Order: sequence, then structure tokens, then C-alpha cells
Amino acid sequence: MILEKLEQNPVIGDGGTIFELERRGYVSAGPFTPQAVLDHPDAVRQLQTDFARAGAEVLQACTYYAHEEKLKVVGLTSALKEINSQAVKIARQVADQYDALVAGNICNTWAYEPGNASTYAETRRQFDKQILYQSDQGVDFFIAETIEYLGEAEIALEAIRASGLPAMITLGFKKDDKTLEGIRLEESFKLLEDKGADIVGINCFRDPERILSLAERVRDAVSCFVATQPVAYRCSHERPYFQIQELNGKVAFPLELDPFVLTRKEMADYAIEARKIGVNYIGACCGAGPHHIRAMAEALGRTVPASEYSPQLELHTIIGDSSHIKEKDSQILCEQRYGKAHCHFMENSDE
Repeated sequence: MILEKLEQNPVIGDGGTIFELERRGYVSAGPFTPQAVLDHPDAVRQLQTDFARAGAEVLQACTYYAHEEKLKVVGLTSALKEINSQAVKIARQVADQYDALVAGNICNTWAYEPGNASTYAETRRQFDKQILYQSDQGVDFFIAETIEYLGEAEIALEAIRASGLPAMITLGFKKDDKTLEGIRLEESFKLLEDKGADIVGINCFRDPERILSLAERVRDAVSCFVATQPVAYRCSHERPYFQIQELNGKVAFPLELDPFVLTRKEMADYAIEARKIGVNYIGACCGAGPHHIRAMAEALGRTVPASEYSPQLELHTIIGDSSHIKEKDSQILCEQRYGKAHCHFMENSDE
């Protein structure tokens, strides 16, 4: 179904689930592992509901870093199956309510080493387990993300293709336009397309400006669908990825990134520019919250459930100018939204 949707219009993805859960107090910065799906499922469900209401047409299962290599750091390898399964269950419940799709999620394993045959087998084994546990709960396609080695991306693609589901493979680029093996992005993405990737693209590390400059080249290099998922943190030419931004002379990642968060207007502009250059899957990554996704959706001309509460700055007491709005108009607006009985009560109450 994802491929059919991409044929029709750009698809809007969700935002940075792990980072947003950390800001809300349900993920520990450092390990960034997603045990919240077990400990606080309602918090995960609420965030994914917020993303869906904001216009996300795809909800990614909260399984980033839900692989053995990371879970062993926090003593949770025994919960591998439960975390991956429960994450998809939560996403599926919300997606079905809002007519969205669920993407299974796998990411860099930290187990892969180029040129080391034994790590190929270990990386594939870890991917296969996650894919098995997530597929059992009903995902529509898989996204492999934040991968810097082309070799690891190829393993992820092989594992996803073995599941029979569509594959979206996204690579992360920090300082330059090459994978960690030194292979230029055009060659890398063309190879992934030739090996069966349905969607290829770039995610994480860079902000929209620095991701879109690379995405244009991806669009020219491949004929398949193209995806972008930038971080919602401001970067620069000198510091092209968000993990090396500095605040007061020290690295801001991960606890002092707040001054670098992009505005919703900047993320809306990103969505418009991405559509112009032919990006098919327009998503976001670390730092992007539901308000960013709503701004992106509305910039693309869409009305989403959360649009009911889009800004009405003219009604603000200090910065607005609502003098032209008559009391009768206010009563009509109230009745349209809340019903006549309620507005009559409010009009005659002392509150």
C-alpha cells in the first residue's frame, strides 16, 4: 500500500519518536533505548496519536535501538521480542484509528564492521530477529535508517526483502557525501535500487537544508522513490550535523540542543522544497515534534485532525486584532464547534 500511496502524492512521515519521548521523560538520553513501549505504553500511544493527528501518514514502530547490541547495554536482551512486538501493536492501534500505515523500523546495529565476514552474519541475524518479531504484529513496510555503511544497508535490504515487504533504506551522512566505506552517495543509492530497494533516501544527522542538497543528487541518480528525514535542529556549513553543534564552548548534544530547534515555519518550508525537488516520502527525525509535522502537512495544502487547533493569532489578546469580530460571529463559531446548548450555557455562566 505504501508504494501505491507514493505513486499518487508525497507521503508525510512522522517525527523523532525517541527524542520526543526523551523530552517527555520516558526515554533515557545516552542509551536511547525504547523500553517505554513496555513501561509506559500509554505515553508511546499518545505520542503516535499526536503524530497521526498532525498529519503523519506513516507511524514508525518505536523500535529504534531495539536490537540486541543496544539492549544488552541496559540489561534488556531478554525483552527483545516483547519490545519489538509491543511497539508494532501500539503503532497498529493508532494507525488503524487514523487510516495511517505502520512502518517496521530497524537501524544501525553497531555490530557491523566492513571487511569482517563474521559481523555480516551477526548483523543479518539481529536484523532478521527484529523483522520477524515486528512482522508478526502486522507492519506495512520496513524502514532501515541511520545507517552509515553501505555494506550494512545492503544487509538490511536483504533481510527486509526476505520478509516479502517493501523496503525503504535510508543512509546517514555526516561530514561529506560518502558512506563510511568512502562510496559516493549516487553510487550507493543506485546499487541499493538495483538490489531491490523500493524507496531510498537520507535521514538523521543533518538539517533540512543540508539534507535536501544531497537529496537532489539522489533524485537524479535513481528512478525509485526518494525519502528524506532530516533532524529538526539547525546546522551550518562549518558544523553540518547536529551532534557537533556547540553551545557556550561545549558540545550541545544531546542535552543542550534546545536553542538549535527549528521553527515550525522552517520545517514547513522544508516540506515545500522537498516536494519541489521530487522527494516522495517527506518525513523528519530527531527533534521533530507533532507541531512540526502539522506545519509540514498544512504547508502541502492538507487539512489534518489537528488543524482544528491551528493558530488563530488574530484572536490573541496582545498580538491579535479581533476587534472586527462581532459578538454574534463569536456565538456562531462557538455553536458550530461545541453545539448550541453548550454555548448558551457559557454565555450565561459566571465563568
